[in-house]
Amino acid sequence: MRDALRFHWPEYLIEATGLGLFMMSASLFAVLLFHPGSLAAETMLGSLGRRTLMGLAMGLTAVALVYSRWGKRSGAHFNPAVTLTFLRLGKVSGWDAFFYVAAQWAGGVGGMLLAAAVLHRFIAHPSVNYVATVPGAWGIGVAFASEVATSFALMSVVLRVSNTKHLSRFTGLFCGALVATYITLEAPLSGMSMNPARSFASALPAHLWTSFWIYLTAPLLGMLLAAELYVRTRRPVLCAKLHHDNAERCIFRCNYGRAVHAGG
Repeated sequence: MRDALRFHWPEYLIEATGLGLFMMSASLFAVLLFHPGSLAAETMLGSLGRRTLMGLAMGLTAVALVYSRWGKRSGAHFNPAVTLTFLRLGKVSGWDAFFYVAAQWAGGVGGMLLAAAVLHRFIAHPSVNYVATVPGAWGIGVAFASEVATSFALMSVVLRVSNTKHLSRFTGLFCGALVATYITLEAPLSGMSMNPARSFASALPAHLWTSFWIYLTAPLLGMLLAAELYVRTRRPVLCAKLHHDNAERCIFRCNYGRAVHAGG
């Protein structure tokens, strides 16, 4: 544990900062697009149009984080379900997984509390409500199934793309496109989380814990199912980084350099 903290603390700090920035971005754009006093509310944009813009904003936020120098160094998980899935795949050590997850939870909460302090009554308005994720009108069952399905698809894409030599550098773009699509189309079903720490960060200041168990369990279940299916294809998992073709150090159980050297 001490060695992990001593040598890998920069990656832990990056994971905390990354999810914090994501939550701040989500808060800002939610206020700009959904608060009744915003310019967007005065336009002819309906709910689908505003969700589309929100999806584009958050998809681009995700892409920027993945391809930032920080994201290239930590691997750009920013999600406990992602980290724990790579732990299951043997790419992350136990202590690194523990501190990654702790950092993600702390960073998400910190980012949301900072956004709440700046945006105050705007983010607390019921139309924004701290961008909390709650089941939609179709109920708990649909919300749970949607979270499982979207998380399964996201991790399936991450594993397929990041472990395919000619596509691996585009992993962040694929992820950003999925985030944008999900917010646009799936958000009415579950609020679109795929991330337990992200949902907790919103639920805490909102005091809104409606069916919170969905957001703790469904993302992890979906991603673990995707990992199980992937390993059954007997294709290799090279590393836990979403973007690896860079000069930043790698703290994971990594076979990326070996595979590239061999032309794999």
